[in-house]
Amino acid sequence: MQTVIRVEKLSKTFHHNKALHAVDLTVQQGEMVALLGPSGSGKSTLMRHLSGLITCDKTSESHVELLGNTVQRAGRLARDIRKSRAQTGYIFQQFNLVNRLSVLDNVLLGCLGRMPRWRGNLGLFNAEEKAFALESLARVGLADLAAQRASTLSGGQQQRVAIARALTQRAEVILADEPIASLDPESARKVMEILADINRRDGKTVVVTLHQVDYAMRYCPRAVALKGGRIHFDGQGSAMSSQFLNDLYGADVDTSLMFSDQARHTTATPRLALARA
Repeated sequence: MQTVIRVEKLSKTFHHNKALHAVDLTVQQGEMVALLGPSGSGKSTLMRHLSGLITCDKTSESHVELLGNTVQRAGRLARDIRKSRAQTGYIFQQFNLVNRLSVLDNVLLGCLGRMPRWRGNLGLFNAEEKAFALESLARVGLADLAAQRASTLSGGQQQRVAIARALTQRAEVILADEPIASLDPESARKVMEILADINRRDGKTVVVTLHQVDYAMRYCPRAVALKGGRIHFDGQGSAMSSQFLNDLYGADVDTSLMFSDQARHTTATPRLALARA
């Protein structure tokens, strides 16, 4: 199986505080991986390094690679970083939509990395691109809102538009940084089911940072937990015990739902097993 994400000896320091300590991580094609950990554990910092949104410490051995292309090495972005970003869909907690544009126009922005800059700057999208954007909106259940201003949508709907934008981008890797943190449980369930469907049906690699352990166990076969900037656990989510989670988060965690067979297989709206740290 092809390795699509490779992280080697990745370290990051913010104002003398070490956020990541020589982290090593590999993700294979078609995996759906949850990044877990309390606030300040380094999971979002790690995610931002994967697409080159931030650069690591200038240590010679540090290296981040996506789809065989270097994203950054020794604290410097690769010269062809635009190529890597074109193949990576990044979904933000706060949606990152252009509120004044229509839903369809926001989704069409996913085409920019694969079209000539002059055409993108002028907003000249062809019929094929518009048709694919509408397909992507239908995939997330929002085709009927294509003409509506993005600012009029609910939070859950805006996050689904962001996912449709990543689909239109034809991204091979989807990085979702706390995509359900600000959503109600029903909206969160819809977003996670869409991401899981993209992973299963399209074979896309999905990495998602989560605070909600029960969602991670339900939708992500693999979990990577960080603590203090180091990988504390890497394996099947079902292998995380109540004692382990209490140790990871340093607090009592309600695991009554997570460790029942019903919880692992039901599609009903889950309770949050962990309050946002």
